[in-house]
Amino acid sequence: MNLTVILDLITARETTVGQAADRLREQITALTADLIRIEGELTDLKVVRTTLRTLTAAEFTAEDPTIASAPYQQILTVLHTAPTGMRAKDICLALGVEPIPKHVESARAKLKRMVKHHILTEHQPGVFTLTPKRT
Repeated sequence: MNLTVILDLITARETTVGQAADRLREQITALTADLIRIEGELTDLKVVRTTLRTLTAAEFTAEDPTIASAPYQQILTVLHTAPTGMRAKDICLALGVEPIPKHVESARAKLKRMVKHHILTEHQPGVFTLTPKRT
């Protein structure tokens, strides 16, 4: 092979690699724009969640500020996913808490407290559901 052929091969390869790099830069630009949009949506969703929790907590915190605490809010979040209701042991499992008697009884006490404040109902013994919103 002579030097001219080798230089032509290098030039051709440089062109191919340069075009691939340009395509990748375009993809990175598009992906970056998508990521910024998605991160903005995630931020908006977090704000909405926080606002809704604050608004729903305000309905009953005047009577009992304890119910606005994280453990009670976690229980409410779990119960939002179970329209037919749940038992205290099932709530412990859903929260990733070991369902030993002291944890189950603690959860049951919180559930009973929320029943007392008309946040939850216990239509069947030991089965707790969200109280339907009054209109």
